[in-house]
Amino acid sequence: MTAKATAQHWIGENMPRLSEWHRHIWELAEPAWREHRSAAWYVERLRSEGFSVEAGSAGMPTAFAAEWESPAGPGPTLLTYAEYDAVPGNCQAATTYPEPRDGLSSHAPGHTDPHSALGISTLAGLLGTKHAMEVHGISGTLRYTGEPAEKVQGSKVVHGLRGYYDGVDAIVSFHPFYMLPLCNTARWDTQCGAYYSRVYTFVCDEPETWQLSASDAVNPNSPIPASHSAARAPGANVALMAMYTSSRVMQDAMLPSFGGWSLSDAILAHGQATADNLPARVASIQYSWRCPNLEMAEHVLAVLDRNAEHAAAMAHCRLETTWVARNRPGRTNHVLAAALYANLECVGAPGYGPEAVDAARKIQASLGIEPMDRPFLEECERLIAPQDAEAALREHLAPWQKNWTSDDYVEMTHYAPTVRFYVSRPALKPAAGRGPYPAWVMNALGGIPAAIDPTISVAGRTIAGTFIDLLTRPELLDDARAEFDRRTAEDPQPPLLPADFMPPTELPWPDYRREADGSRSWQP
Repeated sequence: MTAKATAQHWIGENMPRLSEWHRHIWELAEPAWREHRSAAWYVERLRSEGFSVEAGSAGMPTAFAAEWESPAGPGPTLLTYAEYDAVPGNCQAATTYPEPRDGLSSHAPGHTDPHSALGISTLAGLLGTKHAMEVHGISGTLRYTGEPAEKVQGSKVVHGLRGYYDGVDAIVSFHPFYMLPLCNTARWDTQCGAYYSRVYTFVCDEPETWQLSASDAVNPNSPIPASHSAARAPGANVALMAMYTSSRVMQDAMLPSFGGWSLSDAILAHGQATADNLPARVASIQYSWRCPNLEMAEHVLAVLDRNAEHAAAMAHCRLETTWVARNRPGRTNHVLAAALYANLECVGAPGYGPEAVDAARKIQASLGIEPMDRPFLEECERLIAPQDAEAALREHLAPWQKNWTSDDYVEMTHYAPTVRFYVSRPALKPAAGRGPYPAWVMNALGGIPAAIDPTISVAGRTIAGTFIDLLTRPELLDDARAEFDRRTAEDPQPPLLPADFMPPTELPWPDYRREADGSRSWQP
């Protein structure tokens, strides 16, 4: 049996375990920077498999970094990674009808993409490769990082700045597909673009200086300097609303309405509500924007900074700003993309058996749609070559546009040759005249083993095959490194954040609360 066959056989034999592991992470569904149990599970599992593991790597509480060195000796160092954060407002049970998971609100988090499958797929490829290296005496080192908070693109820039990707010969980045035509393929030229995320906090910590004569004018004998009948400072909520409305109004003026850029906002709950006649002391709003290039991202930043400065001044507040993420556009590597796709061709696209089809048909019936004989998108069960996917993608993009959408794997591409690939996750064919399916449908399918396990199997075996090639074919790594060096020299891009940057894990990100009986309550 070849080394590839050994690795892929291991994955096949261990699919029941891998499926159980996936369902565990899927049920935990912890949101960004609060993935404590998910990260702890990975750390324990990797240590039990013989990896040395640093928990809380780079000072991030829910990150980790694992490494295993082959007994056969030194060789190439290869890296892949897990993600495991879920998305608030998407709590869905693994059922064929809309229903939150037991004991939770529908506003609690759920796995949407799902990152639960991302992590277990790469873990499958990692462990399958390790097994083959042991059986066949293949030298080399495997690294595996735990990357929390991808939904706010929070960890990879930090791991990169702290040197966790240094000395790596190649990186494989996987994600379950989330848009056509990038399904069962590898990215070719058009990588993800820039992503900036910044929190603007307005603090009204000197409300008494808003109108110095107010108390004396109302009651000169009052010992209380902030009488209820006095004019009060506008406060933090006013500043936040001024920021929110001005930025919404000005959004069309920030950048031209093409290039696939986007701006989103989220108000962070500080618990500073008051029923008294007092100004709000603190309020925060997070802005995240995706742009094809850095010039566009920097212009949005300039507009937001200006809006925030003036909103704070109007409302008698001071302004604090906090970076969440600031990522560079991705760097492509054709050598690795071609090598990985060759392995994906050998594995083949996912296929869906009777149990998965039955679940899909029940979902359609619950929505009043006539169940289809073949309910899954045809693209889910077929491959598309990277060059063909690139050509189809470019039909919808401006000729000048080099990057599209965002994901923080792009930071990895600046440290080592990197390939980004996608395997289908279960998605249903649209019914004529019905429009898109509600979001709960794909979320539910991500928790149904018969539907999501094919993604894990195909992605895991593809990663293992690619790793074996990279470990045993020195010329492949040489060519990938030569391409990486050439592209870096043509377009050097230094990091956008300082080397000592720390992610703001202390902010009031949404979270679960553990009750005395072991149950979870969602906050807020």
